[in-house]
Amino acid sequence: MNSTGNTSSATGNATSATGSSGNTDILTAVAKIVEEVAGVDSAAVTAEKSFIDDLDIDSLSMVEISVALEDNFQVKIPDDLITELKTVGDTVSYIADHR
Repeated sequence: MNSTGNTSSATGNATSATGSSGNTDILTAVAKIVEEVAGVDSAAVTAEKSFIDDLDIDSLSMVEISVALEDNFQVKIPDDLITELKTVGDTVSYIADHR
């Protein structure tokens, strides 16, 4: 853990993903992108949901979502990190930490 109590990993954790209004805004935008790309109702996209297990998003859609997130938030999500961002909360934390 770092001095702010957050994990030092690239993915963070789902609990901290919605800890601030900025992260709530990120979560809302991620949910909209997931809905646009994968057809998953944005209301179902919550921080604790797994992209693969809960939202049934395949690897091709994950790449498309990553590209859309990069464009929307002006962040770079390395290809090898896409598979490490298992939950929506992981992704929100990554974006919050890297923009």
